[in-house]
Amino acid sequence: MAELTARWHRALADIPEAQWHALVSAESLPFYSWSWLVGLESSGSVVPRQGWQPCHLGLWEGDRLIAAAPLYLKGHSYGEFVFDQAFAQLAGQLGQRYYPKLLGMSPVSPVVGYRFFTAPGEDAAALTALMLELIDAFCREHQIFSCNFLYVDPAWQPLAEAAGCATWLNQQSLWSNQGYCDFNAYLSSFNANQRRNIKRERKAVQAAGLQVTPVVGEAITPALLGRMHGFYEQHCARWGPWGSKYLTEAFFEHAAAQLLQHIVLFSAHRGDPEQPVAMSLCVHSEQQLWGRYWGSDEEIDHLHFEVCYYAPIEWAIGRGIQQFDPGAGGSHKRRRGFLARPHASLHRWYHQRFDGIVRRWLPDANAEQLEQIEAINAELPFTAKPPALVDSAP
Repeated sequence: MAELTARWHRALADIPEAQWHALVSAESLPFYSWSWLVGLESSGSVVPRQGWQPCHLGLWEGDRLIAAAPLYLKGHSYGEFVFDQAFAQLAGQLGQRYYPKLLGMSPVSPVVGYRFFTAPGEDAAALTALMLELIDAFCREHQIFSCNFLYVDPAWQPLAEAAGCATWLNQQSLWSNQGYCDFNAYLSSFNANQRRNIKRERKAVQAAGLQVTPVVGEAITPALLGRMHGFYEQHCARWGPWGSKYLTEAFFEHAAAQLLQHIVLFSAHRGDPEQPVAMSLCVHSEQQLWGRYWGSDEEIDHLHFEVCYYAPIEWAIGRGIQQFDPGAGGSHKRRRGFLARPHASLHRWYHQRFDGIVRRWLPDANAEQLEQIEAINAELPFTAKPPALVDSAP
């Protein structure tokens, strides 16, 4: 391996966009595109005053970026959707300060795909091991308690595990396209009772005089994204102190200028999609759809299910999209066709006793998680066991 230089970058904008995209495919994973991550930082959504200090690691061969890890120093655990409060409590019981911690993920986006990004033709295993050594040295030098990689890419996971990372399994929801030709074909996968329920829920929205229109790409106006930000703020405010408003209005303005090729809005309206009563924002690639944010001006039965689940599934089927991740949380997703799935986070702890306690606990915790997932999926209202349920372990 040629001589490499490690650099810690306090802003992703310090790395040229072309260099970043030589490593990261924005088309397949929009949440790790240069424009998405830079937009989070430049908009004030992911900045130190919000508890996120960008601290990206790059390996450079001269002026060429060979490998990169998007990383953040965190002063809290909000916006992660992998809940480590028990870890923080244990650290306190051991007399240790849990924060700050080093975190690898696409901020406030619980989407599978985190990895150390490496240039084509490079030895990903060797670079992973080297970068973890650099991260370990950084954390020990600055007395950082832990390093955590969330929603990791299953293809990268073995490389990090071989270099000593501990694996913790959690749950996510996922819809898989089983070759459905239309929404009715999808409905046929449910038992008769649930088919009636879903049809009834969709008719309730129609009875309220609403139709839902997908608005894609260049058809999305800045005004419509501004309206989406208003829905987002309003929805977060409804939850009071538990509301989680992460994104600033400036991020939505950035999205209108830079990210339209990856965005689809589902506008619930009475005649004009530009005058929505409710709306959801999803992100898409050619093969995947991710549900992110929604809000509504009116309380209408089942409108959330239509705007956030049924209309996106119908759109995904029409586009040949293979998977739809509707976002974190919500047991109500299960009965609407989203199966429980394990997703892995990887961890390194720099306190020996803490590390020993948690690593002894993890095998039983992970086995219990897989048992829970199997039990949840066994009770779903399908006519038969869907093919995607087979061999659900990562």
